[in-house]
Amino acid sequence: MGQTFYLGADIGGTTVKLAVLQEDGTIVEKWEIPTNTEEQGKSIPSDIAKAIDDKLGDLQIEKNNLAGIGAGAPGFVDTKTGYIHEAVNIGWKDFAFGERLSELTSLPVWVDNDANLAALGENWLGAGEGCSELIAVTLGTGVGGGIIANGNVLNGANGTAAELGHVTVVPDGGAPCNCGKTGCLETEASATGIVRKAKEVVEHYPESSLHKTMASGQLTAKDVFEAVEAGDTAAGQVLKDVSDVLGMAIANMAIAINPEKIVIGGGVSQAGRLLLNPLEVAYRKYALRRTAEASSFDLAELGNDAGVIGGCYLVKKNR
Repeated sequence: MGQTFYLGADIGGTTVKLAVLQEDGTIVEKWEIPTNTEEQGKSIPSDIAKAIDDKLGDLQIEKNNLAGIGAGAPGFVDTKTGYIHEAVNIGWKDFAFGERLSELTSLPVWVDNDANLAALGENWLGAGEGCSELIAVTLGTGVGGGIIANGNVLNGANGTAAELGHVTVVPDGGAPCNCGKTGCLETEASATGIVRKAKEVVEHYPESSLHKTMASGQLTAKDVFEAVEAGDTAAGQVLKDVSDVLGMAIANMAIAINPEKIVIGGGVSQAGRLLLNPLEVAYRKYALRRTAEASSFDLAELGNDAGVIGGCYLVKKNR
């Protein structure tokens, strides 16, 4: 039979990240292909299947040595069937992704939300290694959440557990969210939300360096954090607001599962302790004291590999 390998796929709006791992989590190969969202993303399963076949040939790995594929999608997933109810950034709606990919590859396929797979990856080999109770938050263009409870991913009744980005934090008059609601956490604490808030706040701070950044081109969340580091008052106010609302949302979620660790990942987390320190202060302000005593904060360790590593672990847990 030979060595057993696992394959992970992390499907994003721009690229599909893929990786082949050994039993112990060692990455044999990782690569990516463009995400073709034309015609509601219907060619994505065949693109992934071809990419796998090509790479297995290069690696001289027989397909019967693959235990299966674990795939993450940015949307609402039926984890029992791999059916995607909706993935807005991809164009999928009522799409039998898992079944289609399994047909094309002749391999068993398990599918979950991409943030859940990132949580699984960090729980297996990253910052949350070995934790039975874990909250993982990904801060990027949106806000994703994943929960490990009793050592397993929490999916809920129809796959929408831990959708932290869609917790309502501005009950009236909040910014519109892609989910159709207003005032979601995603509109306040994502990279997009940080930029929006910065543009609003600088109007009240005429001396802010962010005015010059805005005038010279596209303002980014990274620009805001750099301004914080330089002592810019407006940027500091944005960080205070974002940390406060995110810390409150995590504290409320923590009441439900009493986490041992809270892991923060995604592109915004590259701000490091500049973000993590005020976020932890806000969390401990809002959290039940005994809940806070049990939990610690950390930055995600696996970076862009968390999703594919989590996908492989999904196969490992279910095969």
